[in-house]
Amino acid sequence: MTSVRFLIPLAICIGLDIYAYQAVRVIANRWRTLGWARRAYWWVHALFYLALVVTPLAAMAGHRLPPRGYFYLITVFVLLYVPKLAAAAVLLLEDASRMVRWIWQRLARWLRPAPSPVPAAQPAAGINRKEFLSLTAVALAGIPLAGIVHGVVRARYAFTVRRERVTLPGLPPAFDGFRILQLSDIHVGSFDDLAAVRDGITLANAQGADLIVFTGDLVNDVVDEVGAYGEVFAALRAPLGVLSVLGNHDYGDYRAWPSDREHTAHFQRMLDCHEALGWRLLRNEHAVFARGDDRLAVIGVENWSNRHGFHKRGDLERATRGLPVGAARILLTHDPSHWDSEVRPNFGGIGLTLSGHTHGFQFGVEVPGFRWSPVQYMYRQWAGLYREGGQYLYVNRGFGHVAFMGRVGIRPEIAVIELVRESPDDHGPGPDLA
Repeated sequence: MTSVRFLIPLAICIGLDIYAYQAVRVIANRWRTLGWARRAYWWVHALFYLALVVTPLAAMAGHRLPPRGYFYLITVFVLLYVPKLAAAAVLLLEDASRMVRWIWQRLARWLRPAPSPVPAAQPAAGINRKEFLSLTAVALAGIPLAGIVHGVVRARYAFTVRRERVTLPGLPPAFDGFRILQLSDIHVGSFDDLAAVRDGITLANAQGADLIVFTGDLVNDVVDEVGAYGEVFAALRAPLGVLSVLGNHDYGDYRAWPSDREHTAHFQRMLDCHEALGWRLLRNEHAVFARGDDRLAVIGVENWSNRHGFHKRGDLERATRGLPVGAARILLTHDPSHWDSEVRPNFGGIGLTLSGHTHGFQFGVEVPGFRWSPVQYMYRQWAGLYREGGQYLYVNRGFGHVAFMGRVGIRPEIAVIELVRESPDDHGPGPDLA
């Protein structure tokens, strides 16, 4: 069964490669100096097929690639096949058009006598229809290809500061204008540029936030990934410090451990890592900040998701136990599905929830008036600020990247959220981007 699940996608990829090759062949035949393109096309794909076959065979023999090796394979797959979909769409439209014309011609011949023969037209100068369509297909494929290359080479380290003002019902006067900087989904094991990451943390510190929070997924698999990046993230500074929670990747669940004991020992090392970074890790508990008689409570829970395959380790009942009366409440929870499933229905006093997890899929379009990403078909709230009644959710697009080693249209994010008190005029529906 496993081999069938592998062979079917491979057959689909090869079929798409053969189909898209039509455009390469037509162009190479028209311009003989491009004959090398046909050979290069198949050499590149042959090497990719070889990697796809050898990788699982090597894993079965006990020689697994490191996680980054799989990420490179995924990135090459995206580079090869997303542009090809654009080219195939043009070719498919032309093939469908030819099919319709062929059917119409057969029907016309059947319904009326054959006309007198007409002398064949001389071929027109310049390129013909097939060559034009092949050029169009290749040109269209070049658009996503350029975007993906930019996303891999530059955009994955193009850290962007996004600012939001949240009118929080019940915010005490002393916390009016309180600024929280949120980082999420660092995935430190995917980084390969220490200087670029250091620049990102310098940018974060330059925002001058009152409090920094991290909403989970420090690593991809294991705490050893932190390595030299530890001193970079330990440099995060805010007057009220750094609070953190765990994400689904932080439990070591995506690594096969020889024993439960080793798994447990690794998890303890993860907890120790947060402490070594100078971050206060909230595990189903809360922190309270005081300014005079006013209080602001930041609640942090372990990972909780309503999606299949993810754990529900978070315990909001426990985390909110003993909260001071009248304190404004902010929740840190890694997975945004927690908001609709439990936070809003059962914890109406939590005015603002900060999450991450989705990465905005690291692929999408965000322009004024229009947002799209494949992740929106999996998560109702996937990036930015959402509001339902008097409760807000902010979904961070993530600081790092995982699997695909790039970002296309969805930049890595440093979020700065300013809390403001409700005024008599603040009775509108508020932003709801769902």
